[in-house]
Amino acid sequence: MATRIGVDKWLFGITLTLVLWGLAMVFSASAVMATERYGSPYTFLLKQSLWALLGLITMTGLMRVDYNRYNHAFVAYTLVGLTTLLLMVVFLMPGSHATHRWIRFGGFFSLQPSEVAKPVLVLFLAWFLQNRMSQMKNWRRTLLPAALPGFVFVLLIVAEPDLGTAVVCFAVMGLMLFLAGIQWRYLIGAVLAGAVPLAALLMLVPWRRARIMAFLHPDAAVQGVGFQTNQSLIAVGTGGLNGLGYMEGVQKLFYLPEPHTDFIFATVAEEFGFLRTILMVLLFVLLGYRGLRAAALVRDPFGRFLAFGITATILIQSFFNLSVVMGVLPNKGIPLPLISSGGTSLFITLASIGVLLNVTREIDGN
Repeated sequence: MATRIGVDKWLFGITLTLVLWGLAMVFSASAVMATERYGSPYTFLLKQSLWALLGLITMTGLMRVDYNRYNHAFVAYTLVGLTTLLLMVVFLMPGSHATHRWIRFGGFFSLQPSEVAKPVLVLFLAWFLQNRMSQMKNWRRTLLPAALPGFVFVLLIVAEPDLGTAVVCFAVMGLMLFLAGIQWRYLIGAVLAGAVPLAALLMLVPWRRARIMAFLHPDAAVQGVGFQTNQSLIAVGTGGLNGLGYMEGVQKLFYLPEPHTDFIFATVAEEFGFLRTILMVLLFVLLGYRGLRAAALVRDPFGRFLAFGITATILIQSFFNLSVVMGVLPNKGIPLPLISSGGTSLFITLASIGVLLNVTREIDGN
């Protein structure tokens, strides 16, 4: 085992910078809307700040806990079981906007189990695959039991419905299996098999089909289902090179729906402009580099899979969010990690980074 040293200061600093930038943008994007709805411009900022504080405390605590403590069957199966239970409980909760994604406790606190499912899936696969890299051809004893919890998570998340998060889980699972050495024919077969139900979910569900049509023909749905994406592109274009200035954005003023959540990057682009917005993208790239570097340098397979899975989850989710905001992909409803308003997402991401930071302590030289 490598000599224990301090955590990756670059990764810690990047995370803290993104969290603070995210809080600033949540306030900018939500102040007017919060005043209109709740009579105070600080409503969403206070909620997000509380989650940020809890998340940073948890991250700081977890980066001091040896990640090998999670390397046990009891931990892996218990977390999978509890997460599956939470994903089923959401269907007993009152729906919101025709979805069942949250378990609510009063009017202030809510939990989104699909956010919990992502790191739990990573931990389970890290534990399960660490000693089975030489058995990746055995579909019955390796591939099937490895993929089963992920498929259960994906099916339950799709049923909420939350197709975007389900796609993220499926992609992370595929990448981790690829890292473990799965044969291309199995991976391609899984992708092709998944493409059929994905196409059905996209084209047979009316509102999803409308989103696809709006993506393919944006000019024909400016005031319809494509309204949010079109307003996002207006915000991005209005920002130009240097932006309109912090708090000076216009599209967030009841033009761009829910600008503090999934489309918060549009407000970033409008207010900070292309030159400074690229800095945020570069911070995510650097975060990904430090995470993948940890995965490459840590010596034990469990730590390698854990670091890779956590980093891949953040990068994939960031890619999808930015692509939707820029109109490169259809609207999927995926938050931008560490930036978008959403307590569960922020807390779980920070907790996951805390585990990743602990992995970096096993690397000779940061």
